[in-house]
This record gives sequence, C-alpha cells and structure tokens, in this order.
Amino acid sequence: MKSTVPSLSRRAVLATGAAALAAPLIARRALASSGEVNVFAWGDYFQNGEIPAAFTDATGIKVNVSTYGSNEEAASKLRAAGGKGFDILFPSIDTRPNYDEGGLLAEIDESRLKVERIQPALWRSSLELGAAHRGKRYLVPFDWGTEGITWDSSALDIAPGELSYGHLWADGLAGKVAMRQKSVLTSLAIYLDAIGELPSNRGMDVYKTEADNRRIFDACIEFVKAHKSNIGAFWNNATEATSAFTDGGCTIGQTWDTTGIKLHTDTDPKWRYGAPKEGALAWMDTAAIPSGAENVEQAYEFLNFLLTPEVGGMFANATGYNSAAMGAAEHLSDANKEAFAYAYPGDAIDNLWWWPMFTPWFSAVREEYVEKLTNA
Repeated sequence: MKSTVPSLSRRAVLATGAAALAAPLIARRALASSGEVNVFAWGDYFQNGEIPAAFTDATGIKVNVSTYGSNEEAASKLRAAGGKGFDILFPSIDTRPNYDEGGLLAEIDESRLKVERIQPALWRSSLELGAAHRGKRYLVPFDWGTEGITWDSSALDIAPGELSYGHLWADGLAGKVAMRQKSVLTSLAIYLDAIGELPSNRGMDVYKTEADNRRIFDACIEFVKAHKSNIGAFWNNATEATSAFTDGGCTIGQTWDTTGIKLHTDTDPKWRYGAPKEGALAWMDTAAIPSGAENVEQAYEFLNFLLTPEVGGMFANATGYNSAAMGAAEHLSDANKEAFAYAYPGDAIDNLWWWPMFTPWFSAVREEYVEKLTNA
C-alpha cells in the first residue's frame, strides 16, 4: 500500500529551545485566559515540561498532564471514567473505533480549530485513516512517525537501502533482537509476502476477514517458533525499547523512529535507524476532545498552540516525532536533516505502510496472537 501522505518529504523536527520560542509567542499573545486544561498524553509528549510552561506563560491557563503508555491504556481509562476527567488526549488514528462505543469523543468543532495550521495532506488523509465516523470528524492530525529498524552499525554492516525485516531473523543474532509483538506480527506478514512465502497483499489481508487474519498470523507464529532464539527483548513503550539496546544487549530491533534516532544523537552515533525496503510501518497520532471534557475552550486553545510552527518544532525536537504543524520543517537542524535522509533513502517515504483503521474483530484476535508470539 502506498503512503496516503505523499507530499511529506521532510522531517518536521527542529532544534528550538524554550528561550527561542518565548519571544515570538509573547509578542503575539492575546489577553491572558484563565482556568486549566487536563491533558492525557503519551508519556514522552510533554515530559520535560517546556511546552506546558510556555503555554501557561502565554495564556494564563494551567496545564495538568496525566500520561499513558499505550492506546489500550488510554481508551480503557477514558472508558472507565465515562469520557470524563480529561479535556484533550492523543489517540493513534487507527484506534478511533475503540472510542465509538459509549460516545467517548466529542465531534471536532472546526470553528474553534486553526485548521490552516495543519499540513493539508495530513488533514485530508486523516479522514481515510480513521479520523471520521459517520460523516463527523473526531480526530485532528497531531504528529506522525514510523516503526522500522534500529541497529548497531559498528556490529552489523547494513546499508540503509538494503535494510530488511529479514535482518531481524538472520543467523548469528541469538538474544540480540528487540521487538514489539503486535508490530512484528505485521512486519512478518509484509516480509513473508515480499519474499513470496506467504501472499497477503503486503500484509493488508490481515484486515480483510478473521479467517484471512488467522491464516496469515498462524504462519507468522510458525516462523517465529523457528527463529525464536533471536529474540532478546520485547518492548511496549519508548523506555523499554531504548533499554533493550542500552541495557539489554540487543544490537538490532524493530523500533519506533524516535528510539533509533535519539540513540544516535543522544547516546552513541553507532546506533542508526532506517526504513526497511519492504516499507516502514507508519502511524499518525491525533488530538481528540473527550465527550465529557469540562474545559473545552481551554482544550482548543492548547491544541491551537501546539499547532503553531514554533511549538510544533519544539515538540518535535523534544520527542523526535514529526509534527503536523505547518512550517515546522523550515527549522530543521543539520543533525535532524541527516538523520531523516539516512532513515528514508530513495522512495522510502512513498513506500511507507500506514496502519489502517481497526475492524471490529481485529484487536481481540491480534491480542490472542500477541500472546502466542510471546509464548512461542
């Protein structure tokens, strides 16, 4: 499947610090607002506190941040609270059906949203990927990234354009491979299709019917059983993924782009990240307003703040994710330009594999196979 966001060709990451951000924001700030906004976000989104502090300085609105480590956790907690307790959260776009039952999300009020601040290709494509339900938009593009392969370039001689999911299963890597179970099921389907061993329409048939899903995932589990000695660590969040390399002895693994790029820039240049030639798995995270939000005006003000070029860049620089804000790419640092070019050589961007929207039965069946893979 070709990327549904073909116009994205540069990484929206920049080296903007809080000091550089403050001047233009303060110069443009309107009269200070009041109140607070309860933010429910991925653990690494606002961990350094700079963005919430800048928002409070610019608007007078207090930011209360709670975190989660997975989409399942986010949906479960919001469901348990009946859609209340939070004013804004950041679901991955393919998980929107998890919020449909019980009406946990409010329809996006575009009169309150600065739509012009969002990259048009993402705004349009998000509808196809799951942002809308029954003709109404519930999700706003916020950031995007990929899941490919991180490796120790001093131990493994792999040219970026030749990188393959097959490298994860090569001989001589006993106990050296890190992976996330739910993602490896998909990458294996894509890889086995690419080499002609298991036709699956580039892995997309796992979403076709439950019978097709089980046929493909059963074959993937058998492949894992034959190569399970390679598995050195499983991960489920950014901290665990990084630790697999820095503390767990892994030299290669399927990871989010942020893991490999930040290992390269912050830990040791030997670590590299790249898109496999079969196609990196691409995700889009979004912003949503819970149906029980109490501080709706403040939530939209916070979202519009996040989508300014300066703050979009500040967010991307801190996390390594690609901001959906227009103009952030204009502020790329040299280091991030190099990392992006290395990660996505040639037609890698056009070859991305975007996570499709979940079908009603998919989550439960995949969790069943995640358990089988874990215990293979």
